[in-house]
Amino acid sequence: MFKKILVANRGEIALRIQRACRELGIKAVMVYSEADKEAKYVKLAEEAVCIGPAASSLSYLNMPAIISAAEVTDAEAIHPGYGFLSENADFAERVEKSGFQFIGPTPESIRIMGDKVSAKQAMIRAGVPCVPGSEGELPDDPVLIRRAAKSVGYPVIIKAAGGGGGRGMRVVHTEAALINAVQMTKAEAGAAFGNPAVYMEKYLQNPRHVEIQILADKFKNAVYLGERDCSMQRRHQKVIEEAPAPGIPRKLIEKIGERCVAACKKIGYRGAGTFEFLYENGEFYFIEMNTRVQVEHPVTEWVTGVDIVKTQIMVAAGEKLPFTQKQIEIRGHAIECRVNAEDAFKFTPSPGRITSWHMPGGPGVRVDSHAYNNYFVPPNYDSMIGKIIVHGDTREQALARMQTALAETVIEGISTNIPLHRELMVDAKFMQGGTNIHYLEHWLSQHKR
Repeated sequence: MFKKILVANRGEIALRIQRACRELGIKAVMVYSEADKEAKYVKLAEEAVCIGPAASSLSYLNMPAIISAAEVTDAEAIHPGYGFLSENADFAERVEKSGFQFIGPTPESIRIMGDKVSAKQAMIRAGVPCVPGSEGELPDDPVLIRRAAKSVGYPVIIKAAGGGGGRGMRVVHTEAALINAVQMTKAEAGAAFGNPAVYMEKYLQNPRHVEIQILADKFKNAVYLGERDCSMQRRHQKVIEEAPAPGIPRKLIEKIGERCVAACKKIGYRGAGTFEFLYENGEFYFIEMNTRVQVEHPVTEWVTGVDIVKTQIMVAAGEKLPFTQKQIEIRGHAIECRVNAEDAFKFTPSPGRITSWHMPGGPGVRVDSHAYNNYFVPPNYDSMIGKIIVHGDTREQALARMQTALAETVIEGISTNIPLHRELMVDAKFMQGGTNIHYLEHWLSQHKR
C-alpha cells in the first residue's frame, strides 16, 4: 500500500479522497490554488502545496506544477478526482513516466474511452448495445452526411468525439438544418476540446439517463455495483441522482451490468469507471464511459456498502478487488442533491462569503462538502459546494429523509439551489419515479420565477 498520495483536485472530492487516505493510514498531500487556501481540506492537511494562482489553467490544469508538488513531497501516487485532469491520458502518462502511480485506468484505456467514437466502437465489439448512429467520425462530404442521417432517421444529435460535461452537442430535426449543425459543432469541438471530430446518433425522444458503476483490478477481476438514475438534468448537467433506478427490472440491470463487466475485461480496464446509458422502452443504449470516480458515487456506496474511493486506491496499489460479484447486494435506496452556489431558478453563479452554514444530520444523512461557516466561495470554479445524500430502506423513506434534510439546511450570505431541491422533492412526478432527461427542463419552464 502507498505511504503518501498527492490529491490533484479541489472542493468536496479533495476532502473525500483525504478522508479515504486517512482511513487507509496513508498521508495525503493536498494541492491548492491561491483562491482555495481557505478550503477545509487545506486546513486539515498534514501537507499542502500551493500550485499556482486562481485560474485553473495555471493551477489545477498545470501538469508540471502538480508533478513537481508530488516530487518535492515524496508522494508515490496521484489521485486526480473528477474533472480537471482526471480523464486526460497525457497527464496519466506523464504521471507514470515521472515515476508515480496514477490512481485511475491506464493511459491507453483513457484514450480509447475518452474519444466517444473509439469508445463506441470498443463497446460494439464487446457486445454492449449502442445508440444507432454513424459508423464512426462523420466525413466532410455533405452527401455522405445526409445519407447517414437518412439511414439513422430524424431527429439526430451531432456530438463531439472529444466532448464531455454536456458540451459539444446539437440536435437536428430536419435535413435543411443538418450540414450547418455539423459544421457549427465541428468548430465548437475544435475550440473547446482540441478535436474537431464529430459523430451522429439517433436522438431518443424521452429516454432516462441510467449508469452502471464498475470497479476492476489489474488481474482482470471486475464487478458492477448496480445502477444510478441521473435523469434529473439541466443542460446535460446532473442535479439529482439516485440508486437504484426506479422501476427498471433487476433482470435487465443484471444483463447490462454483466456486459459492462465483460467489456472491462476485454479492454483490460483498471480502477473505477462508469458506463452511461440512455434507457428507453426497456432498452439500454451506451453513450459514453467516464474513466474516473463520479460526483454521484456516494449513492452507490450507500446501497452497496462499498467504499469506491478506497477501492480505487487499493487496486492502484496492485491489490485484488476485495469482493466478488456474488457479494454485491443492493440494500435500500439512496438519493443525492448537488448543492450549488447559484440562484435556485435563474442559475446565475453566487460566489462570496458564507455567513451562516448549518448542515442536516440524523439517521441516513450524509453531507460531503469542503465549505463551512465563514468560508469564501471563489468565483473561479464550478458552482458546486457540496452534496446532501440520504439513504432509506425504501425510496419513500429516502424521499422523506431528503425532504427533512433540505428543510434543516441553512446557508446564508450566498444564494444556493436548495429552494429548487425542496420543490423537486415534493413534485408528484419525481416522487412517482422514472422521469426522463427532459423532465427538469420542462418543469423549470413551467415554474419560472
